[in-house]
Amino acid sequence: MTSAVTEETWNEFHSVVNMTSRELGDWLRTQAADENTEQPPPHAGHETGRRVLAILAKRPGDLTEADVEVMQEVIDTVRAQRKPELEPEAGDGPWRHALMDIGHDPLKPPSESTT
Repeated sequence: MTSAVTEETWNEFHSVVNMTSRELGDWLRTQAADENTEQPPPHAGHETGRRVLAILAKRPGDLTEADVEVMQEVIDTVRAQRKPELEPEAGDGPWRHALMDIGHDPLKPPSESTT
């Protein structure tokens, strides 16, 4: 079952998710690697980050209700932790990494986003 995502939600999601699919995928695999891992597992990284990665590969008409819920969750999380204009902002490592786990790099301007 698919859900029509509003244009506003689609645009805001793609504004707050300022990492490309490749950047996010690389980040999730890097975060999952440790000294005992030769290669990161295929389902590496934060669960929401993996969902964001899947959403980035979809067209609006292909989104499910669950996808739209994840999109709204990501929007709400980023907006709660960032200023509305999303200007580049340094912060401590854990804060930045938590945002990067869901596709938002606070040091990267949102205008650089391409999926």
